[in-house]
Amino acid sequence: MAKKKSNKPDSKEGYKKNGELEKEFYESELARLQVELVKLQAWVKHKGLKMVVIFEGRDAAGKGGVIKRITDCLNPRVARVVALGKPTEREESQWFFQRYVAALPAAGEITLFDRSWYNRAGVDRVMGFCNKEQLKEFFKSCPQFERMLIRSGIILVKYWFSVSDDEQEQRFQARIDNPAKRWKLSPMDMQSHEKWVEYSKAKDEMFEYTDIEQAPWWVVEADDKKKARLNCISHLLSQIPYKDLTPKRIKLPPRQADSGYERPPHAEQNFVPHIY
Repeated sequence: MAKKKSNKPDSKEGYKKNGELEKEFYESELARLQVELVKLQAWVKHKGLKMVVIFEGRDAAGKGGVIKRITDCLNPRVARVVALGKPTEREESQWFFQRYVAALPAAGEITLFDRSWYNRAGVDRVMGFCNKEQLKEFFKSCPQFERMLIRSGIILVKYWFSVSDDEQEQRFQARIDNPAKRWKLSPMDMQSHEKWVEYSKAKDEMFEYTDIEQAPWWVVEADDKKKARLNCISHLLSQIPYKDLTPKRIKLPPRQADSGYERPPHAEQNFVPHIY
């Protein structure tokens, strides 16, 4: 089993006076954890494991940021991000879990859900996209559905990213101020900001019904993005005992001998202009 290094140092080294992480320390820890994720990926593929990781939480809580850091160094054929959009008319007529089942992993794969079937207990409920009977059926079916997934051999890990109302507002404002990030704010996000209390109540009831022993909710305190990323990745690595299957260093073979090959004339090809 791979040895895990604690993220929390014995001294205050790596921390600023205000408790935030030093940039250099954060980047070195992230790089170390990403190497461990590569090892985990190799183990999942080698053992034919099936892993599902669910990321839920408030809008702008940092789910996308941690998913990006998890997948940065992974093979997209092994670790796949699923972020389903609004269901089609046909999908709305299907069994509620049906379109999520189609995205579940095969042997040797990891599926990361950027929001999942828990939309039913959150946005669908608060925004009135489902009725009381559909919500009641979800709370009854969801634990059974997840237990069934686990019995089938799927490793299921669920994360809830918790962010304060003040921090969420600051992040929303930062997106408004940055033209490159405004696309992240939808009309639904604006309404979620308005309906903070309703979303809080919905989350509490969701936990009450779906925080089951076989698949508990893990809450990530996410007001500090850097700490949230490191804490979440470190915890994810702890969920599967894995061994280091890193291939040994290899030596590149020599190129074949040049047997008179000549490249086509430069003028006959279209090259991207050298603007930089």
